[in-house]
This record gives sequence, structure tokens and C-alpha cells, in this order.
Amino acid sequence: MNNTVTNEIDRLREDIVFQATLCGFDFEFHSTWGIFSPRAIDEGTSLLLKHLQINDDDRCLDVGCGYGALGLAMARLAPQGRVSLIDKDFVAVDYAKKNAGINQIANVDIFLSNGFSEIPRADRFDVIVSNLPAKAGKELFYLYFYDALLRMNPGARFYVVTVNGLRMFVKRVFNDVFGNYTKVKQGKNYTVSLARKMD
Repeated sequence: MNNTVTNEIDRLREDIVFQATLCGFDFEFHSTWGIFSPRAIDEGTSLLLKHLQINDDDRCLDVGCGYGALGLAMARLAPQGRVSLIDKDFVAVDYAKKNAGINQIANVDIFLSNGFSEIPRADRFDVIVSNLPAKAGKELFYLYFYDALLRMNPGARFYVVTVNGLRMFVKRVFNDVFGNYTKVKQGKNYTVSLARKMD
């Protein structure tokens, strides 16, 4: 390879770095190629963050955290609470940990987990969020929803953001699993849906 190609390859291996303001807080994010939306906060995450309700002391969970945008924003919103960020991709987990350190966020636990597989059965949360990938498959969504229900405190909130084409599926399954469904916001391309665990 000539030097021009070598330099370009080396540049591609460097962290992608960008700034973002989420929920009124300024962040610096580092990411890399192969992680979802590596150069900017994606439209679905932005829509979800505009409509989240988080209390200062909430115990929160971000399922499929990527490089940490949702989970780290929740950690800022719940300074007396604690947030778990999980992903099945070890590269995403590494970058979420890096971003927690860069942004000096300590009230987080970040670890590798295939869905809820590594979350202790006894753990309970007040808020669970997920930016659900459209291509993951409806079977996986069923698993996520039932596993979320098992780990929610009474009255807990479960938010998901999906492409609009999945909104009726989510409505039907939320009603089946949780017994309730709220369409929080439908944007041009994405819908934020909410279910609660009834007391």
C-alpha cells in the first residue's frame, strides 16, 4: 500500500469524536465505525430523549446502549439514581465506558449482556429504555418486553423508540404483555411508545 492509502486507513481507525447536547447537558462522544450512528445522535434517540420522564433517584436501564447516548443522558437526569447500560456488542460497551469516563459520569454500570441475560433476576428498575433496531426481529422484541416486565418495579415505565412501521406491532404487544400502551410521540420516521407496570 502507498502512503496515502496507509494514512487513510490509519485515519479510519481513529475515534470519531463529536459534541452533543442531550436533555440540556453537554456531552463529548467517542465512537467508531461499526457502532450504530457513529457520527451523530440518531433521530430515534433524539426523539426519545425529548419525551423521557426521569426522576432524580430513578434506577434506570438502557438496553442496547451503543456508545451510551441514552444511558448517559439518563444518568445526568437521575444524579441520585443509578443507570445500567448493556449491549451485546463488546465494542459498544467499551465505548460506552469510555464516554462515561470522558463525561465524568460515575452513577453507571456498563456491561456486556445479550438482552437481559446478564442482569440479575433480582434487579428492579423504575425506567427501562431501548432504541429497538428495526431488523432485530419480532421474536426478539417479545423476549425483550417480557424480560423487561419481570425486572420492573410497580409503576415503572418502559419506553421504546421504533421506526413508524413497527408502531402497531408495539401497540399490540405492549397491550398483551403490560396490559397498557401509550403513544408518547410519533415523528416523521420514528415513534416513542410507553408501557407501565401496573401496581
